[in-house]
Amino acid sequence: MKVRVEAEVRPTENIEKVRKAISNLFSLESYRVADLGSYKVIIGESSSIASLIKIREIIVREKIADTARRIMGKGAADRYISFKVNKQAAYAGKLSFVEDDRESSMGPINVFIEAKDAKKLIDWLAPNTPEKVASEVPRDL
Repeated sequence: MKVRVEAEVRPTENIEKVRKAISNLFSLESYRVADLGSYKVIIGESSSIASLIKIREIIVREKIADTARRIMGKGAADRYISFKVNKQAAYAGKLSFVEDDRESSMGPINVFIEAKDAKKLIDWLAPNTPEKVASEVPRDL
């Protein structure tokens, strides 16, 4: 499994605050900043499903599994899932999905996940039954 999270750092933003927004939702193994001339991008990566536990906990706690499944399902294909979340909401520890970049005035956090089975990963990330909520972290993704 591979998780990659990217967020543009606008000129008016603090790099550490953008990193905090990402780390409020994901426990990534490494971070780096790419300087693309007129702007910078924070890129966080992980090879562990454990990096997704925070976002799963928020989805369960906030009871937004149906929305999460719909959004993630739109960006899923075989082994890949991609979706966007609102950077400002993430900074506050909240999860707000973005379907159009214009919904996030400071730019979204882009999430890219590669797993053996995207559907199985979505089932775990956004559990829609009590049995799925209680399920353990899958080891084979």
